[in-house]
Amino acid sequence: MAKKTIDQVDVAGRRVLMRVDFNVPLDDGGNITDDRRIRLALPTIKSVIERGGRLILMSHLGRPKGEGPEPAFSLRPAAERLGELLPDTHVRFVPDDCIGEAARHAVEELSDGQILLLENLRFHKKEKGNDADFARTLAAFGDIYCNDAFGTAHRNHASMHAVPRAMEGKPRVAGFLLQKELQYLADTIEHARRPFVAVLGGAKVSDKLGAIENLVGRVDAILIGGAMAYTFLKASGQSVGASLVEDDRLGDAEGMLKDGGGKIRLPADHHCGRKPEAGTPTRQFTGEIDDDWMGLDIGPDTIDRFRETIGEAKTIVWNGPMGVFETPPFEAGTRAVAEAIADATGRGAVSVIGGGDSAAAIEGFGLEEKVSHVSTGGGASLQMLEGRSFDSVDLLDEA
Repeated sequence: MAKKTIDQVDVAGRRVLMRVDFNVPLDDGGNITDDRRIRLALPTIKSVIERGGRLILMSHLGRPKGEGPEPAFSLRPAAERLGELLPDTHVRFVPDDCIGEAARHAVEELSDGQILLLENLRFHKKEKGNDADFARTLAAFGDIYCNDAFGTAHRNHASMHAVPRAMEGKPRVAGFLLQKELQYLADTIEHARRPFVAVLGGAKVSDKLGAIENLVGRVDAILIGGAMAYTFLKASGQSVGASLVEDDRLGDAEGMLKDGGGKIRLPADHHCGRKPEAGTPTRQFTGEIDDDWMGLDIGPDTIDRFRETIGEAKTIVWNGPMGVFETPPFEAGTRAVAEAIADATGRGAVSVIGGGDSAAAIEGFGLEEKVSHVSTGGGASLQMLEGRSFDSVDLLDEA
């Protein structure tokens, strides 16, 4: 069901507690190297401040220990970048603690049209622990709850789950980015134009089992690359050399190949190396791979076959690279898939790129503007491909 969105509630003079995903990459100097997640939250942020709301933003960044402030994971750079993107708006930031006295005073001092970004939620273990007391303290900051963090929608952490529960009876709405992500992914899967092709890659079959089970009855083809392909190939009886294999998933992979009705397409040739490192010796194999060689990318014949299948598609979902694309020369397969999806989109196909490595690849190749949608959430988009809903979204008000 559609959720009520932020533009459907009166925010004037009211405090809006908004969960955003400002988990942006930082270099060693603490500088943001990609501000996409901040920029994509701007429409929802502007909707609040331009209508006279008092906005309190909360987010996590990185993986701090949860035992107190860690300067390397401070959200200060995000606050500074948000201020640069909104030069006419006062953006306040209180360091060290998201729920302490300083944070509470800053919330109380907010004026209409101003923004406060709280410090990293994960400086408290209680955030990941979905702690009710921690959530009640945060919930007291807001008159309205808004979730615009699709990237963490699949995680039942306090700011996503316990906070909206604690704010029952108050408006609990979706931001524009969350709504767009949910709509795009759901509509793409439910109302796909055929041929419908899924491209799945990455390291582990176990990460994609649910997606394959959900998609195999919906799509015309599932193209599988990345290290996960070698678990399927070994399950089919092929020698895969030293390639990464999940031996405890061979039975699952064999069952999927039998039940897939020929829809699951595996690599026929492989670009291999001794190690997944730059400068490693390389060799091409067709079919079986010799001992001591690792499959690190799909080979040229597979690239041609995958490109042809993608080229015929009217709907494409992609989640996971075809190889170790960060390490030349093993980026060729992932680049070819990205280019094929962009070309198909240019001919009218609808294409949805999962977050994480797939998003990094499509952006790294400069093709993000040539596909229909690039998701901000890897794990969240994968959960939608599995056909599962989110508890954090279910808590929001119905439209």
